[in-house]
Amino acid sequence: QVQLVESGGGLVQAGGSLRLSCAASGRTFSSYAMGWFRQAPGKEREFVAAVSWTGGSRNYADSVKGRFTISRDNAKNTVYLQMNSLKPEDTAVYYCAVLRNYCSGSGCYVNYWGQGTQVTVSS
Repeated sequence: QVQLVESGGGLVQAGGSLRLSCAASGRTFSSYAMGWFRQAPGKEREFVAAVSWTGGSRNYADSVKGRFTISRDNAKNTVYLQMNSLKPEDTAVYYCAVLRNYCSGSGCYVNYWGQGTQVTVSS
């Protein structure tokens, strides 16, 4: 069992930045690929980014490529999502996830979800 706790969400103006954190506890964090997903009101949950267990491989949804950066610190059992140049359409609840394998987009299978953190971008 793995427990995930996200933090760092909030309200920011368009063009601003936020950094989300996801602290993991339980089984060996460094063995797992990790991902971030988001769900806007009235929409399905969608893939945002993934990072391999070493941190050496990363991939992003086209909608955030060049603006968001996923990273991890295995010594701290934490994965991050740095979000720059935020847009109103980035408004959503952001979820951290333990992935079955390093993956991208609709090919991702999630073993564990965090509880989510709200990100709101005002225009």
